[in-house]
Amino acid sequence: MSTPLATQSLAFRVMRLCRPSFNVDTPLLLDPADLIVGEDIFDDPVAATHLPPLINSHLTNPPDFSDLSYRARFLLQNPSDSFGLSGLLVLPQSFGAIYLGETFCSYISINNSSNFEVREIVIKAEMQTERQRILLVDNSKTPVESIRAGGRYDFIVDHDVKELGAHTLVCTALYSDGDGERKYLPQFFKFIVANPLSVRTKVRVVKETTYLEACIENHTKTSLYMDQVEFEPAPNWSAKILKADEHKSEDNSPSREIFKPPVLVKSGGGTRNYLYQLSLSLHGSAQSNVLGKLQIAWRTNLGEPGRLQTQQILGTPVTPKELELHVVEVPSAINLDRPFSVHLNLTNQTDKELGPFEVWLSQDDTLDEKAVMINGLQTMELSQLEAFGTSDFHLNLIATKLGVQKITGITVFDKSEKKTYDPLPDLEDSGEIHRPLILTIKARLWNQIKEREYIQEAGNKEQED
Repeated sequence: MSTPLATQSLAFRVMRLCRPSFNVDTPLLLDPADLIVGEDIFDDPVAATHLPPLINSHLTNPPDFSDLSYRARFLLQNPSDSFGLSGLLVLPQSFGAIYLGETFCSYISINNSSNFEVREIVIKAEMQTERQRILLVDNSKTPVESIRAGGRYDFIVDHDVKELGAHTLVCTALYSDGDGERKYLPQFFKFIVANPLSVRTKVRVVKETTYLEACIENHTKTSLYMDQVEFEPAPNWSAKILKADEHKSEDNSPSREIFKPPVLVKSGGGTRNYLYQLSLSLHGSAQSNVLGKLQIAWRTNLGEPGRLQTQQILGTPVTPKELELHVVEVPSAINLDRPFSVHLNLTNQTDKELGPFEVWLSQDDTLDEKAVMINGLQTMELSQLEAFGTSDFHLNLIATKLGVQKITGITVFDKSEKKTYDPLPDLEDSGEIHRPLILTIKARLWNQIKEREYIQEAGNKEQED
């Protein structure tokens, strides 16, 4: 049973240890010139030149600390005094706002307010939340021998805040008073833990690439400086942050890598957006819809650190294709009715052997409407591909129409499995940017035609002469 607090010899005093705040004093300070003349008098160039030095020579003097009347306490001695910063720092007067991800550090003092010495003090400090009770200090094995009358015993505890809601710092002491009676002292210090940030995410899948957009919003009353916002991908995934183009002089600056500019998220609802490009590894497959999680670290105005980790971010499972066909190279200039070659790459993305294959152009359109056709045999044979293997080959084509044209319908057929894979889309995958697989057909005979017209005109002129 605990003893009533009025009969206790000891008492706990708790002060939160955190970075101090600026002492802001905003008194009404006056410029001496405003007491004598109006501000419009300085519109006169003669007065603007001679009046301020004259006033300052009489009214602006070094502060006289022997003047106990403080007659000059409302005068603006220096322009910087108008900011209200006195140069002093203020220690926390209460627990204040405590946020998730911070480290709660507290200075605890147990005072002996009685007139006699207490002995054999066993001290315990625990952090109690809605879910658990965490032991911070326990000196049961080595109790404090004694605390003299009017004396005290001090110690420091810290706790990483990982839960929201009500928290209680429970401090207890078991001791023997001056009469040898064993007494028990419990004291409770309560505070609320709030959420400093909210993280909103959006997952979009474009073709075979997954994009994650994260929006971080600041809910605290102070600005936050982001030290780290990184995405930790799940197994078989890789992540790359996408940033806006920056000035070349800034990118090439050596000091930029050492002294990174702070990423500021303003107080009271300020936001910051991040965009990540997620890719599934070549030898892996998405067994679940877990993409990964965000690691966020920040600092306050005076450098108080904080760190949060989001829950697992979920997305749509993306299963890679068994076979992937890419365009490696297309000629920059293509002439009408002249053969040209397209460099292609075929990749086996499974752990088994596939093939042999046949490659052709699909015949969905009529022959007359075809702008690009295969030159030679209509079917091309390819050998087997080993597990995760690749094969480069060239497809000979010929253009039959002028202008901007597309190569469509390049199809791969597995002869052993009797399976037709999806045709190559009308897009060339260059790794990061998808560009249309479009060809500009030039007429190589154009110069010959012009030359024949010139010869005919010259012959007609000779006949007329």
